[in-house]
Amino acid sequence: MAASKQQTPKHGSGHRHPPELRERAVRMVEETIKETGERHGVVTRIAVQLGLGSETLRHWVKQAEIDKGERPGVTTKDQQRIADLEKENRELRRANDILKAASAFFARGLSAHAGADSRGLGRAW
Repeated sequence: MAASKQQTPKHGSGHRHPPELRERAVRMVEETIKETGERHGVVTRIAVQLGLGSETLRHWVKQAEIDKGERPGVTTKDQQRIADLEKENRELRRANDILKAASAFFARGLSAHAGADSRGLGRAW
């Protein structure tokens, strides 16, 4: 029997690491770069110290630079707004599809009823 894969806890919106760790790691990278004046190897060294993947930390640092306006790209706030709008759009499309189906259903029912009424088969009101 295969060993079960160990699950890592998720924090917040589906992330594996708590936001405090993310903030601390980014701050450490920024401070080290500021102190040494060197960027090469800093992310990897700090990632190893904190037990993180170097690409994960590299992405966090890049996103922090975007959020501060130091680098071009879509900010975290804008990414969240886009995700919210996409979700709302999906929900509205689904509601619209339901309304279209209901409208078609009732239109078929009314036209069948109207045909029966015109032949004198419907109710007398």
